[in-house]
Amino acid sequence: MSKKTIDQLDVRDKKIFIRADFNVPQHDDGSISDDRRIRATIPTIESVLKRGGSVVAASHLGRPEGKGLEAEFSMKVVAQRLRELLAGSASAVHVSSGLPSQSHAEVAALQAGEVLLLENLRFEKGEKKGDEQFANAMAAYADAYCNDAFGASHRNDASMLALPKAMKPKPCVAGFLLAKELKFLGETLENARKPFVAILGGAKVSDKLPALEHMIGKVDSIIVGGAMAYTFLLAQGVAVGASRIEKELIEKAKDILKLAASKGTKILLPVDHHCGQELKADTPKTICVGAIDNGWMGLDIGPASQHLFAAEIAKAKTVIWNGPMGVFEMPPFDAGTWAVANAVIQATKSGATTVAGGGDTAAALEVAGLSACLSHVSTGGGASLEMLEGKKFESLVHLDER
Repeated sequence: MSKKTIDQLDVRDKKIFIRADFNVPQHDDGSISDDRRIRATIPTIESVLKRGGSVVAASHLGRPEGKGLEAEFSMKVVAQRLRELLAGSASAVHVSSGLPSQSHAEVAALQAGEVLLLENLRFEKGEKKGDEQFANAMAAYADAYCNDAFGASHRNDASMLALPKAMKPKPCVAGFLLAKELKFLGETLENARKPFVAILGGAKVSDKLPALEHMIGKVDSIIVGGAMAYTFLLAQGVAVGASRIEKELIEKAKDILKLAASKGTKILLPVDHHCGQELKADTPKTICVGAIDNGWMGLDIGPASQHLFAAEIAKAKTVIWNGPMGVFEMPPFDAGTWAVANAVIQATKSGATTVAGGGDTAAALEVAGLSACLSHVSTGGGASLEMLEGKKFESLVHLDER
């Protein structure tokens, strides 16, 4: 999946439409709590600006319902952060005053070296519907289209699919972020060096089931942690006390364990558990080895599991990680996740290719300042998981091949 990238375009005196993923988390007061997705697209924007072009940037933010302008979901907060990050690169960063499809005058006034951030794409019903008329309106804005929104590339929204289609025969390319994501979550994993270890965690088996099934037979071992591990342990006949399980998936878990055995993929489950009586930081705590006693719930992997998982990761030449090992937001039940993180970092230092999926895993690594310690940390939660499931993204079809 080798696509042309933004640096291969002549952008001088041209307007480039960059579909970014600026859907960033915010505090209650509306301020940005994590700007990682904005920072990730800065190199793509700067590539255009420094070579004499201008940028029409667009994204969604939050979940407005297409009812027009809503101050709560305005892109103004993102525009302010862009001004700070692009200081010295952009001569100006504007945000459109009206709906994205009604910004022709502001786009026409855009000068080389400037950025116009369109208002929230989801202010218009046509975005989520994949509306061609909405896409056609925006297609007139620019001389080329650039997809740098990996986090939205699994969606067929108008700006992701109908817009590049409407832009043809104008160039349609990948931004640096998208190209990097496709390299690590696509090419690298398809041609993974062995041993290949996958680490899956999080709350629900149902969330990771397609990825689990897709990776069986492709990876050498799958480490399963988080609450999802307890459904698998129960499927093996291990008592799990009051731990969170998905009863309706117990038989499916049995099938997955059998499939893995038949395909030669080893599945590692926790052998001990850091347990509490309630989901509270001050709950009574204990370590349960093997079975979990009645009245206790597994909230993190225990110390023996940490060592077991770390030893498996140490053998790996390729590691893919998606999902925490426990309730990582609540110390001390974050210890298992950090033990796995440290093992993955050590594997990276030993020459392994290490990739962390989006969502909670990426957020935790970012907060801890550890993102740069892995080969790649994805910006896309749902998108990275769908790529691990082997799904093909229709939004990439209309991007020019290298």
